[in-house]
Amino acid sequence: MAGQPAASLNGDARALAGRWGDYLRHDRRRSQHTVRAYVATAHRLIAFLAEHFGGAVDQAQLYKLTAADLRAFLARRRGEGLGAASAARELSGVRAFLKYAAEQAGRHEALPRTRAPKRPRTLPRPAAPDEAMGLAQNAAEAASAPWIGARDLAILLLLYGAGLRVAEALSLTGRALPIGATLRVTGKRAKTRIVPVVPAVREAIEEYVRHRPYPMSGDAPLFVGARGGPLNPDLVRRSVAAARRRLGLPDSLTPHALRHSFATHLLARGVDLRALQELLGHASLSSTQIYTAVDAARLLDVYRHAHPRA
Repeated sequence: MAGQPAASLNGDARALAGRWGDYLRHDRRRSQHTVRAYVATAHRLIAFLAEHFGGAVDQAQLYKLTAADLRAFLARRRGEGLGAASAARELSGVRAFLKYAAEQAGRHEALPRTRAPKRPRTLPRPAAPDEAMGLAQNAAEAASAPWIGARDLAILLLLYGAGLRVAEALSLTGRALPIGATLRVTGKRAKTRIVPVVPAVREAIEEYVRHRPYPMSGDAPLFVGARGGPLNPDLVRRSVAAARRRLGLPDSLTPHALRHSFATHLLARGVDLRALQELLGHASLSSTQIYTAVDAARLLDVYRHAHPRA
């Protein structure tokens, strides 16, 4: 690589990061959020290495990194305030990028081994049913137009009443209409599943469709923004945050917490863990098993508050 300008060498690694993003998006069918986060991690690594080595970074250096180099990167990120869970995700992204870099060069050496920071085990915090419903209704009532309120109510009831992720709800198109007893949902890695639709959810979607001011076609997004284009998921999160503040609810009550609440409440009613796995679209049962701990924690809380000798 001698004789090449530093900028071109650094650009070589950054161009590789861009191609990796395209690979994740098109070949691995990762979500837009995942691709954005992973590519940002790759660029942070490249910028760190340029400073760490005192010069530009080329592709060859990426698959020659040592465990000490990765520990130095993680130490820098922790020093910037990154928590243990986020640092573990950062390391996962780095490993995936380095593996891609090596494979693109036709090399298959073992990646440098370094241990991720130990993460404290945290449990999802489910909302009570009246909190979940009150949040959805408050967000709808505060909307700038009746049809937008109907839209927000339908989306939030899909999260709580059917266990959808925000991205899954926003990926629905006109082909989902008319809403029946079940709904076909496309989740992570383009995996599809069938979820039941309870009457309250179905009625909320039908009410939104009746008031929607834009024409509906089969390929058009079911849920649209104020100007008729695809709805930005950040608008859903901001709507929930505003309703949460108005109601004095905890910051943990996010759109994704509505999905957690769906799972926890079903488990409390005796739903089989395998069935819950299918409803949530989890790739492995271990992702679903956390809800058994959530339910046990809820029962212990009830016991401590109610039992005279607790």
